[in-house]
Amino acid sequence: MAKTAKRLTPTITHDLAPVRTTCLDCGRHLRADYTNRRTLGTLDGVTRLNLTIRRCRNDHCPAARRPVRPEAEGRFALPRHEFGFDVIALVGRLRYREHRSVPEIRGHLVGRGVAVSERTVLNLLDRYDELLAVALTDDRRLRAVLAGQNRVILGIDGLQPDVGHEVLWVVRDCLSGEVLAATALLSARRKDLIVWLDGVKRACPVPVAGVVSDGQYTIRQAVAAVFPGVPYQVCQFHYLREAAKPIYEADRHAKKELKKKVRGVRAIERRVEGQTGAEAEVVRGYCSAVRSALTDDGRPPLEASGLKLHARLTAIDASLDRAAAKGGYRSS
Repeated sequence: MAKTAKRLTPTITHDLAPVRTTCLDCGRHLRADYTNRRTLGTLDGVTRLNLTIRRCRNDHCPAARRPVRPEAEGRFALPRHEFGFDVIALVGRLRYREHRSVPEIRGHLVGRGVAVSERTVLNLLDRYDELLAVALTDDRRLRAVLAGQNRVILGIDGLQPDVGHEVLWVVRDCLSGEVLAATALLSARRKDLIVWLDGVKRACPVPVAGVVSDGQYTIRQAVAAVFPGVPYQVCQFHYLREAAKPIYEADRHAKKELKKKVRGVRAIERRVEGQTGAEAEVVRGYCSAVRSALTDDGRPPLEASGLKLHARLTAIDASLDRAAAKGGYRSS
């Protein structure tokens, strides 16, 4: 079926041409053969790229008729994509740093003037994951980062999403925050960890100044075997989490009791379904604020989710009181 949606009018134009003017295979001059136009959605606005394409006209050249595109095209977007790198980076930040849902990400982009659908947001998230994987496995970039600091402090941890599945073991440099290695192991045996950590040690271009991990016995044994004489420390976060367990349990119980008091939000939302007045919009706004407060958990022990929920519900309650004092209606 033919596309019927109206194309957006570009607000920004860039004229790009290849810097290279000679053929790499035969050395002859590359002639400007034709021009392509490419339209991209970026955070700055709809961008039009006018691309001059060069080709070698030597019929005996292995690269004859092969198009040579402008080198600068690659800094705007991926090949055959309609959105710029800045949009992909924003989508990744909203998803993984701010934990926004796909509809929320789409709403944010539309608010910034980027016309996008929810399906496209999912595609952009896939591209972000692929670009991140490429960046993490770029040995040249990683070696340059580590060479600048002349040492690394290794953080070692194992992640097991589901019981019975493989454990994902990760080594991260605590100074730069870079992930140095990751592998899936069926067990956490000392022998397996020694083999893996020895490979990490040999691949590391700078000295290891220290190691941090949780208190797991097999990790301590493997570290002692692979990094003899290197200072070792139990992770402060794990230590603090264990020490704060009684406080965490009390906070979790308090949060559960607070949730019981706001279970009627859905019933209130049903009352204003289909209504378009200002009062209905206000009610929906307060209901959304309550739902957001319920789902925005903290990270114990550094952030108490029960105390955070109490503070947010208190702020919503105070806002309702102010609205009632101005002559509004407050429902029980």
